Amino acid sequence: MTELLCHQDSYLQAFEGTVARLDGDTGGVILDRTAFYPGGGGQPWDTGTLVIDGNEYAVTRVKKLGSDVLHFLDGENIRITPGARAQGKVDWERRYALMRTHTALHILCGVVFRDYGALVTGGEMEPLKGRMDFEFERLQKDLVEEIEAAANREVHAARDVRTSILPREEAFQIPDLIRTKINLLPEGISEVRTVEIIGLDLQADGGTHVRNTAEVGQVRVIDYKSKGAINKRIYLEVAK
Repeated sequence: MTELLCHQDSYLQAFEGTVARLDGDTGGVILDRTAFYPGGGGQPWDTGTLVIDGNEYAVTRVKKLGSDVLHFLDGENIRITPGARAQGKVDWERRYALMRTHTALHILCGVVFRDYGALVTGGEMEPLKGRMDFEFERLQKDLVEEIEAAANREVHAARDVRTSILPREEAFQIPDLIRTKINLLPEGISEVRTVEIIGLDLQADGGTHVRNTAEVGQVRVIDYKSKGAINKRIYLEVAK
């Protein structure tokens, strides 16, 4: 099992760990602990570097496989010994941009759910840009402008962002914990990680976020589209 340090501290940029093993099917390097986010919930995986046995490798992809996290390294004929010490460094500029973007999307989700009761039907992001789909029958320019203004008010309200790990039974007693149309949480998990924007939004989530909405900066709705009778897409951009 790989300990996900990014779940404990999203601001952790460097870490040390031990090579547990190499995955025989993919060649991915499995560490006992990592600060690299392996992707999921619409948030891409982290990139960065690993130094193992004095050799520095670029981490081009990270993937969660069961309870393990696989790190894919750039290079040919990579020879790594289980038990070797590893020093990892996350591409912080990219990670922090994704943290700001992810929190911006939660702000958007919180505003839309609070003001219009619309559930999320999908979403994805890249650094400083993202999109989210909602159950809207109609989405017009004046409504989009209202949503953008409300989202920026929440940014400027400087609301704290808090993460928690809760027993499954306790987590599912929270009203509206699942904001997606389909519950994507696996049946077998015993604990649920939640992300709360104090006073605005609380939902199950496994991604990385900033500590306060003020860190997000100005957000702008750059486009919106109809993706079906009751499915509307909002594209969001976060200022650099």
